[in-house]
Amino acid sequence: MEHFLTHAEQPATAHQARHASRTWPRWLRYTLPGAWVALLFACLAFTPSLLPRSGPFQGFVSGLSAAIGYGLGCLGAWLWREFADRPERTPRRHAWPVFFITGGVALAAALLLGWHWQQRIRELMGMSASGGAGYLIAPFVAAVVFFLLVAVGRGLRAVSRALATRLTRHVGPRAARTTSWLAVVVLTALVASGVLWDGLIAMADRTLAVQDTLTDEGVFQPRTALRSGGAGSPIAWESLGREGRNFVGRGPSVEDLSRFHGTAVKEPIRAYAGYASAPDAESRAALAVDDLERAGGFDRAYLLVVTTTGSGWVVPEAVDAFEYMTGGDSAIVSMQYSHLWSWLSVLVDQERARESGRALFDAVYERWSRLPPARRPKLLVFGESLGSYGGETAFSGERDLANRTDGVLFVGPPNFNTLYRAFTDDRDAGSPEVEPIYRQGRIVRFSRRPGTDIPPASEPWGDSRVLYLLHPSDPITWWSPRLLVRRPDWLREPRGADVLGGMVWIPFVTFWQVTADLPLGMAVPPGYGHVYTGEHVDGWAALLRPEGWSAEQSARLKDLLRARNASRSN
Repeated sequence: MEHFLTHAEQPATAHQARHASRTWPRWLRYTLPGAWVALLFACLAFTPSLLPRSGPFQGFVSGLSAAIGYGLGCLGAWLWREFADRPERTPRRHAWPVFFITGGVALAAALLLGWHWQQRIRELMGMSASGGAGYLIAPFVAAVVFFLLVAVGRGLRAVSRALATRLTRHVGPRAARTTSWLAVVVLTALVASGVLWDGLIAMADRTLAVQDTLTDEGVFQPRTALRSGGAGSPIAWESLGREGRNFVGRGPSVEDLSRFHGTAVKEPIRAYAGYASAPDAESRAALAVDDLERAGGFDRAYLLVVTTTGSGWVVPEAVDAFEYMTGGDSAIVSMQYSHLWSWLSVLVDQERARESGRALFDAVYERWSRLPPARRPKLLVFGESLGSYGGETAFSGERDLANRTDGVLFVGPPNFNTLYRAFTDDRDAGSPEVEPIYRQGRIVRFSRRPGTDIPPASEPWGDSRVLYLLHPSDPITWWSPRLLVRRPDWLREPRGADVLGGMVWIPFVTFWQVTADLPLGMAVPPGYGHVYTGEHVDGWAALLRPEGWSAEQSARLKDLLRARNASRSN
């Protein structure tokens, strides 16, 4: 669209054109309105967001914001000229020197303030301070990103002009320019979202499918008949996928559970169907439930249905904590629906997550509901991140969750979760979006810190409980396209304890700020961002309420799980 993006390519006189060509290279010529808006957006990109950033990453975000601002500034100036029926004007003699002086001062101030805000965010999350030298890289990275993105825009403009030249043989100049610009925009969008995007997704899917054939070090095919892929299981070990093999090949042994409880316990059951175990979601769900039934899962005291995230990952700490807390008298069933990473699945696999979550729970519930009531295990549901999205899809609302389960734990829900969004939007008056209260907490509750009293602590909480765990600083929970043009309640109300009070909503800018936070969600300490390590124990304690369970046992279990996770990482 940059046929209206530069003043220097259409100077007022031939003399000015020759002078401009001698003064600046063609690729360094920019319009003054676009440059001012680019400067504004670049400075605003240094304002605080949810999570701390490194200098290079901040530079990337600032450069992207500047490029967006430049395009918007040029577009606004062009629209003004069109409506006012004015020709493009050459800037006054001192306009550019004033811009460079002002821009230098503004960027220096933004850089210093940005570094200060980053240190404040790190303090809130208990992270060590970062050196200022690394942050000085940000302006250079921003400049490179800005120049590259504007160059791409100019390339598209060149294509548009070439097309317009051909069209003028058949239509008027104004119609030719408009048609060519629309054609380039539409074709670019189609290529980006279709050919290019689909190609990248297909390549990622093929690459990750190969990784699905690998098995992590220390993971071996189980010999027990109580695991999928083990003795007597109809599901082949090779078909489980990498994360499926991690799930059934790891976890606390009966000896681990006995040592923790100081008494004899049962060996837990784990059933899983991989993406290659069956051709579609419904048949995978049926296969997983068949294996669950074969292993005796419906004869246990507790049965947990887990909707995975992305490539079939089952959160180890969540399921380990469940087995420790139930003393091994439990069965867990899950299945894979994609090869893609969770963050990529959020963009392209929402339908498969929905289909998988519904198919698995319905298959379990169909078998479970046929049992005599006295023989039914307690039925629970778990989902984290995109897994919570898939887990929600089997239910129509609060009462359906309570009527068909004995407890639900959803962790770090994405903002587009249907039920989460409905509960939050219809929360009780006076309760904040970062920790809403829904219908006085009779069934559904939300907690930022489940180890403390879950609000409203003074109100009764039914036997069938639904608990959402969320952090005020979790970008997965707060990211939404609505941030482009609408200030959310979580930035209108008092901020969460781990979010700077200085974070404010700015149209367009806040959306890109939170978008940039998405890949950083797991790069912070537990209790912040998208890291819920340690909180699954408290969540299960609130839902299961095991007889005789104490806060001391919860603390001991957290330490044990932390040590297990550390050993897996090493």
